[in-house]
Amino acid sequence: MGDTGIGALLARLRTARGWSQQRVADEYNVLEGRSAKTGKEIGRYEREARIPVPYARKYLAQVFGIDVALLDQAVAISKGRRDGANCAEVEIALSALSPEDSRVRGDPLSQDAVRSAEFARFIAQRNADEFVVEQLEADVGRLARTYVSHPLMEQYVEIKRLRDGVFELLHGRQHPRQTADLYLSAARLCGLSAHVCLDRGAYDSAATHARTARACAEAAGHEGMLAWVRAVESLIAYWTGRYEQAARLAQAGRRHRASGSIGARLAGLEARALATVGDSAGALAALSDAERSREAISGRDEVPGVFDFPVAKQFAYAGTTLLAVGGHEHVQRAIVSAETAIRLYRSGDGDDQSVGDLFAAHVDLARGHLLLGDLDGTEEMLGFVLGSSPERMSASIVRRLTALGRELGGPQYGGATQAVHLCERLQHTAVRVSLPAANPPELPT
Repeated sequence: MGDTGIGALLARLRTARGWSQQRVADEYNVLEGRSAKTGKEIGRYEREARIPVPYARKYLAQVFGIDVALLDQAVAISKGRRDGANCAEVEIALSALSPEDSRVRGDPLSQDAVRSAEFARFIAQRNADEFVVEQLEADVGRLARTYVSHPLMEQYVEIKRLRDGVFELLHGRQHPRQTADLYLSAARLCGLSAHVCLDRGAYDSAATHARTARACAEAAGHEGMLAWVRAVESLIAYWTGRYEQAARLAQAGRRHRASGSIGARLAGLEARALATVGDSAGALAALSDAERSREAISGRDEVPGVFDFPVAKQFAYAGTTLLAVGGHEHVQRAIVSAETAIRLYRSGDGDDQSVGDLFAAHVDLARGHLLLGDLDGTEEMLGFVLGSSPERMSASIVRRLTALGRELGGPQYGGATQAVHLCERLQHTAVRVSLPAANPPELPT
C-alpha cells in the first residue's frame, strides 16, 4: 500500500467494493455483535478526523478481509505525518523562546513572534487523543444500552465517574474536533445523570443536569442531542404536574433538525401531555405525528438504549395517552397498545427489555380493565408489578400505582371486597418502595 495513510486506505477498500460508509458500519456491527458503529464514524476515519484504535482496526480488517497489519502500517504513516507537523510546531516554539538570539529581543516584532510561539506550545500540549475520545463514546454507548434493563446502582457510580472525568478533560487542552466530541459525551452523561434523578423523584436536580446537558449539546452543535434533552425536560415537567409546559417543551424539541427516532419520542410526549390537560384532539393529532415520524425514520439512532425510542416504547406511550383521552373505543385501543408494548419488550434482547416500561404498560392494562369494569383483569395485570422487587420501581411507577389506588377507592366500585383488597396491596407496595433500599429504582417512563 506504499505510503498510504489510514483514511485513504479505508476509503479505497470501501469504494473497491462499491459500499457506502453505512454498509461498512453495518458489516462491522455484525462482526462485533453490537449496533454502535455508524456510517458517520466510518467517514471520520476516512477523513482522519479520528484514527481507529487497535480494537476497531481488528474488526475493520475482518470487514475488508485483509491482514490487520496493513491497517496498523497505514495508521503509523498517518500518525507519523501528524506527529511530524506537531514536532515542527514545538520546534518553532522552542526556538522562538530561546535566549540565544538576544539581538532582537527588544524588537516589538520579535516579542510578538514569541507570543505566537507560546500559543504553538499551548496547542501541542493536549490531554486527550483519539483513543480517549473513542473509549468514552464506547463506554457511554454501553451504559445507555444497559440502563433500561439493569439495576441503576450497577451503573450510577460509573455514570458519575465518567461524567466528572469528561468535565476535567474539557478544562484541559485538546484538538477542537476532540473538544466537540467530548462535549457530546458530556451531554449524554449529564442526560443519564438527569434520568437517575428523575428516577428518584429528585426533579430539581434532574432539571439542573438537563440544563447542563443542553449547554454541552449546544457547545457540540449536535441537533439530535438538543432534541433529546428537550424530551427529558418535557418528562421532568410532566412528572411535576406542569403538563402544558411539558407539551411546549416537546414541541420545541421537534423544531430541531434531528434524525433517528427522536421525532417520534417528542410527538409521543406531546400527545401524552395534551391528553392529560383534556386536549383530546391535539393529543390524537400528536399520536398521528408520532406514527408518521416512525414511518419516516431512515437509518439508526447514533446511540442505542436510553437515547433511542423503540417501537415498544411508542406503543406504551400511546396506551397511556389513549387512556387519558377516555371513551370506550380509546380505552380498547389503549389495551391493545399496552399489550403490544409488553409483547415487543418481552421478545427483545435482554438489554432492550426496559423494566420501567414493562411496569408502566402493565399498570395501563390494569387501568384499562378497570375503566371497562373488569376487576379480575385489573388484578391480573397488577400481579406482575406488585409481585416485583420494590427496588426496581421508579418514582413515576409509584405515582401511577397511587393514582390507580385512588380510583379503586372511588364510589363507583361501592367498596367491593376485591377493590378494597387491591387498594390495600397498592398502598402496601407504595410504602415498601418508599423505605430505604440498597439499590435505587429503575428508569422513569
